[in-house]
Amino acid sequence: MSINPVKAIGVIPARLGSTRLSEKILRSVAGKPMIQHVWERAKQAKKFEDVIIATDDARIEACVRGFGGKACMTRKDHPNGTSRIAEVTERFKQDIVINIQGDQPLVDPKALDEMVSIFEKEKNVEMLTLAVRMTDKASYENPNVVKVVCDAEGNALYFSRAAIPFFQGKQDCAFSFLKHLGVYGYRRDFLKEFIGWGPGVLENTEKLEQLRVLERGRSIRVIETAYDFISVDTEEDLQEVEKRLQVRSTP
Repeated sequence: MSINPVKAIGVIPARLGSTRLSEKILRSVAGKPMIQHVWERAKQAKKFEDVIIATDDARIEACVRGFGGKACMTRKDHPNGTSRIAEVTERFKQDIVINIQGDQPLVDPKALDEMVSIFEKEKNVEMLTLAVRMTDKASYENPNVVKVVCDAEGNALYFSRAAIPFFQGKQDCAFSFLKHLGVYGYRRDFLKEFIGWGPGVLENTEKLEQLRVLERGRSIRVIETAYDFISVDTEEDLQEVEKRLQVRSTP
């Protein structure tokens, strides 16, 4: 299979508003603002030409410039991160856009590179995302943990806050599910198309914007990664991330 290199950019949408953990983007984790950890790990990806932080807040912009990152200011009226990165993408020319969550300081740069590699190898893929296989039943039953089920080709059949697939009988030995990690990749033209669609019934019901794509009959490739990035939504999440970062930095 021939591989044609593509130009890719990583974009991290970042806003201060957070319902469960106030101003979490700027919270200190292992001595650095959370957004700095995300940016530094994204910069380790070998297939990005650049990594941009898209924000509408002057405090975030100042923080990013303070640690040497690149920030782009956006409008304040964006309904979600995808809309925000679409505005920023208009200022750049890369073919592939990877949307990296600003509250995932453990994001794996190798997984980001793998996303770009899929776009290089499979020209029919318009959008893709990451998931990790888990066996934790508490997470499986937690509506804040988004689950995804896939077809035989690895394309998403459905994303849900509900416990899917539903396990009947005794499944203790074989129990596992895919946790959606919320990192997305888009071809540039597809991202523009996506932003032009209105939310559908499923998106409004589950409050999951990726369902807009499935409702339109389009595909999302799901890449299974081995590492749970952990989205920081609570003080407990913050403590867990700090613990893992400290372990990594211990000689």
